[in-house]
Amino acid sequence: MRWFAALVLTAVSTAAFAGQPRDAIALASAIDRFVSQRHAADKVKPAPRSDDATFFRRIHLALAGHTATPSEVRAFLEDTAPDKRVKAVEKLLNSAAYATHMTTTWRGWLLPEAVANAEVATTVPAFEAWLRNRVQANQPFDKLVQELIAFPLDGRATTMRTPTGEDDTTTPIGFYTAKEGKPENLAAATSRLFLGVQLECAQCHNHPFAKWSREQFWGLAAFYGGVTRQDGALRELPNRREMSIPNTDRAVPATFLDDKEPAWQFKKSPRVTLAEWVVAKDNPFFAKAVVNRLWGLLFGVGIVDPVDDFNEKNLPSHPELLDALATAFIESGFDTKFIVRAICLSETYQRASTITDPLQRDPRLFAAFPVQGLTPEQLFDSLSVVVGMPLEGPGGNYLQANGSPKRQFLETFNRMGKPTETQTTIIQALTLMNGGLVGEATTAQASRTLSAIVELPGLSANDRIEAIYLTVLNRKPTDAELKRTLKHVEGGKTSRYDDVLWAILNSIEFRTNH
Repeated sequence: MRWFAALVLTAVSTAAFAGQPRDAIALASAIDRFVSQRHAADKVKPAPRSDDATFFRRIHLALAGHTATPSEVRAFLEDTAPDKRVKAVEKLLNSAAYATHMTTTWRGWLLPEAVANAEVATTVPAFEAWLRNRVQANQPFDKLVQELIAFPLDGRATTMRTPTGEDDTTTPIGFYTAKEGKPENLAAATSRLFLGVQLECAQCHNHPFAKWSREQFWGLAAFYGGVTRQDGALRELPNRREMSIPNTDRAVPATFLDDKEPAWQFKKSPRVTLAEWVVAKDNPFFAKAVVNRLWGLLFGVGIVDPVDDFNEKNLPSHPELLDALATAFIESGFDTKFIVRAICLSETYQRASTITDPLQRDPRLFAAFPVQGLTPEQLFDSLSVVVGMPLEGPGGNYLQANGSPKRQFLETFNRMGKPTETQTTIIQALTLMNGGLVGEATTAQASRTLSAIVELPGLSANDRIEAIYLTVLNRKPTDAELKRTLKHVEGGKTSRYDDVLWAILNSIEFRTNH
């Protein structure tokens, strides 16, 4: 079926991948064709399209990192324009919230050590500032990765240029600090993040499941062989291009994973050569690894899953789709926002999550939208929207404050396993039932939102209940929910709207994206 990928991408010319909504819709249609082919082959009937409220909440969680406000939901639901979903996606992609959310997301992937390592946590504000500049400017992702891999290490702060040309004193040095400046750690992270290959198992012996050998692991690490840490500062010996394999008498030269011969550059770090190879258009790994990671971010499951474990025994669920996305990514100039836009505008992404056919339960068929547990950041920021408190800006300062509410959420709700298979622990359940932020959200004296709902004159009980549902779940209550809730709030001598808010905040619907 690879001819079909070529046909689709020929029809949608290279010029079409300029990142505009109409061009993304063409790629979205290609996505739907590939997915539908698999449905037909497996005799799966896909779920219907999600309703407007569900879609609006879904894209806010995915693109902004938190739920929408009631006024935003009402405006969207009342909009009768046929292209309102396209406009909603576009507005979010161009928002400051998207830049902040994607910065936090990529920082989490690049610097996972920041949660447990206090030294790494101190580098997060500068690292996020560097990263956010590039995300906000929608810098081509290949250029961002090149900057990261080839960043000069001379023990001093280095002034770079932002994508718009200004001096930029922020740096990605935190990536090297997080990996302790060790070539083996840097090689493993580079391979996993940007090539989709888990090489760690080949560090001590040949990989038990994939083709990777110990020599290949240390050959990749040799590109970082000159990186050292002296007196607390990271430096590099630029001419070091080989590494000794530990506990052996063998040394291996710096070698690409596709066995191409490196073309060394005079008086330049081997990392410059590595960076150019990683992001090259003909690299067999890079484009596929990035689009697969973005797909996994939006669906909770990758076309190759786990998203960082491409190997012969872990094949893509839709190989032609993966090829088409990777080709489109390259032709777009490595525009991550273009890929995200196309996925969000596909019918595949807009399907309902309600299972109407038993075969839809397999998330890798993408016949229904896979229900995903919220990340700690999404959960905290969504609760902040409910409470009516200002959202924390970019910078990750909460990682350095052990007592900060957001850091406590990060530790309590740190997600283990697949997003589509998360289960709530006892501690997490207790935090949602009795935690300080939930307490603020459900107390009129502390919550601006609840106070406004309860005290605003002229609202009927129906209006107040609807406002709570719109605030927490970004939808109106069903007739059955409204009837049941009315019976509760009107059955007591005191206001019971706080009970309603508390119950909805503790629902599965609130703590998942569906």
